[in-house]
Amino acid sequence: MSYGHQTRNLFLPGPAGKLEAVLWTPNSDGAPSNAALICHPHPLFGGTLHNKVVYQAAKAMDGLGIPVLRFNFRGAGLSEGKHDRGNGELDDVRSALEFLAGAFAGTPLLLAGFSFGCWVGLRVGCEDRRVEKLIAIGAPVDTSDFSYLYECRKPKLFVHGSNDEHGDVNQVRRMVEKLPGNNELVIVDGVDHFFAGKIEELGRAIARWAGASSARSTRNYV
Repeated sequence: MSYGHQTRNLFLPGPAGKLEAVLWTPNSDGAPSNAALICHPHPLFGGTLHNKVVYQAAKAMDGLGIPVLRFNFRGAGLSEGKHDRGNGELDDVRSALEFLAGAFAGTPLLLAGFSFGCWVGLRVGCEDRRVEKLIAIGAPVDTSDFSYLYECRKPKLFVHGSNDEHGDVNQVRRMVEKLPGNNELVIVDGVDHFFAGKIEELGRAIARWAGASSARSTRNYV
């Protein structure tokens, strides 16, 4: 089912200045199962809220009637501030979650992140009680520390390319097998970090998982 959406371009108040953002709100009278935040890849390598992987993830959740917020980290796009190597960006994520929680009061939150946005975003999502579910896209396990996930019992979906150059797929598999809680790993065969040529499979994996889990409450996992 396609709900369609209203698009709102806005600036969020952030700890280092304004954060550029885009909010999709579904054209539906019913209460959404979740409201989603999606975090983009590394801004020093061209990552923004308009990244095609981030857009595909947003499109998948939009198709389920889930409101979706994308934003630019500090120093990316029209967002103010300077890149802070993942430190200040944690507070950017917290600010975006605060806005989303206020805009959709009482609605469970879902946090997804791609690459750098996965590493930074899921750390905040694990800590925030309002976030019930997490989606890790292209987790860069080769260069980033994901040890915080071993204390996070929230349900998690990992979507990863078999040839991902920033996250060895076998290392991702071993990590997911050891994590607490309910976790699922979807490996898209024959693609790189950006799911080139099979990006629709990424969207289908997200839609299936988010749709199937929408009726389940996962509170008290923090």
